Amino acid sequence: MLRHKGWRVNAKRVARIWRREGLKVPSKQPKRGRLWLNEGSCVRLRPEYPNHVWSYDFVEDRTHDGRKYRMLNIIDEFSRECLAIRINRKLKANDVIDALSDLFILRGIPTHIPSDNGPEFIAHNLRNWLSAVGAKTAYIMPGSPWENGYCESFNSKLRDELLNGEIFYTLKEAKIVIEGWRRHYNTIRPHSSLRYQPPAPEVIQWPAAQTRPATPTALASRPSMR
Repeated sequence: MLRHKGWRVNAKRVARIWRREGLKVPSKQPKRGRLWLNEGSCVRLRPEYPNHVWSYDFVEDRTHDGRKYRMLNIIDEFSRECLAIRINRKLKANDVIDALSDLFILRGIPTHIPSDNGPEFIAHNLRNWLSAVGAKTAYIMPGSPWENGYCESFNSKLRDELLNGEIFYTLKEAKIVIEGWRRHYNTIRPHSSLRYQPPAPEVIQWPAAQTRPATPTALASRPSMR
């Protein structure tokens, strides 16, 4: 982001400033091997194109009065775009269906949707609905959050960059601020996995050039249609 603003800096200098100011320096993630089954097949889905693999997960936080609220985060794993963050005091399987149905109408139906084994994700009505629309479910092994790494990484960024530094007094305030952060995450925030480009940068479409009415001279110079 500094480079986009014209600064000539490198990552080491920025990291030194972070440490000097007592800020949190992002730590490098340890390398993990592929997860293989006994017959040699890989259980980790690899997204190959947009709408190939979506993932979703819940994040919990509390408003200033101590009341809990939940966030349903839905990610396109190929583009890294956060498709939606549904926020409410309680979120159940029907709320997951409602959030997904809105996205299916706007973006189409993904091929796979991996998730953990939470009660909302393994509910019969959600699984039957996903099967009916043609989306395949994929559940990670219990106690293995790295199998849902894209969504877990997003959840960590959401907490580090927003939730840990904000106090929300009302649920409405939380919805507005978190939605603003989601838009910033998609359109402005650079991602190292995308060559430091945002997942869904905003595009400005200039209006078409206005056609001016023909002058009398131009009309007179046109050949007659007789």
